[in-house]
Amino acid sequence: MAKDTIKMLVLETDTTHPETQERRGGFGHVFNDLFKQAGDAHDPPLGVETDMHYVVEDGDDPGHVPTIDEIPHDVRAIIISGSMYDAHGNDPWILKLVELLTQLWKTRPEMRFSGVCFGHQILCRTLGAKVEPTSSGVWELAHTPMKLTDIGKSLFRTEDDTIHLHQMHQDQVTTVPSHKTTSLLSPDDEVRVWASTEHTAVQGIYLQDRLFTSQGHLGFDEKMVHRQIEMRQESGGIKDDQHAMEAKETASLIHDGVIVAAAILRLYHGEDRDLK
Repeated sequence: MAKDTIKMLVLETDTTHPETQERRGGFGHVFNDLFKQAGDAHDPPLGVETDMHYVVEDGDDPGHVPTIDEIPHDVRAIIISGSMYDAHGNDPWILKLVELLTQLWKTRPEMRFSGVCFGHQILCRTLGAKVEPTSSGVWELAHTPMKLTDIGKSLFRTEDDTIHLHQMHQDQVTTVPSHKTTSLLSPDDEVRVWASTEHTAVQGIYLQDRLFTSQGHLGFDEKMVHRQIEMRQESGGIKDDQHAMEAKETASLIHDGVIVAAAILRLYHGEDRDLK
């Protein structure tokens, strides 16, 4: 019996470290491997077909933010990667991406949206939420426990109070989208936060049958965590070397990226409609 297949479009908003590129590929390849693992574990198994599109239009970068007409109508699942760019910035390509997401939200009611780190933030921005640097200036890095809300426990089918993901951010979403922040949402659209940490209260948001985002990264392994921290140190983003070193020491700890990916896959497959 043929298994159902989820056709997923990854909008890549950055490139991976050259070592990661050689070992695992770009962010789209990381997502592809992760979601195929989640699909294989699904009952019954789900296939995953992944298309990847690099969207950064910056200087010599060969990226391109697609127009809505360039996205086939049979693509009903979209995920936006993390990035070293600021989701609250006004780079021309970021503004074009917000406009694309706005048009997709308006005209493709069957499309399901997800985003990780930058992707989480840009989707929240599109829906009128505030995205800004943390007031303390402190980075949330590497293996991090996240306190689940009731909807988080339902999404992940667990009675545990926490899950763990690798974090890699200073910026954060500080308000929750609603019909009061955007005309894209109605009073009947209940956007819920599924987890929080001491650093970041909005670790991810969920809207039934439509949206699932995560501030934490899903597919990072130990080497990727090390490389991502080092890239941010080299760029001058992370200035606290002691904090960076301590974070690297947690990079080998087991995280719950596959569990979160499985919940997103269930959203894509239309299995979240009975969640309370």
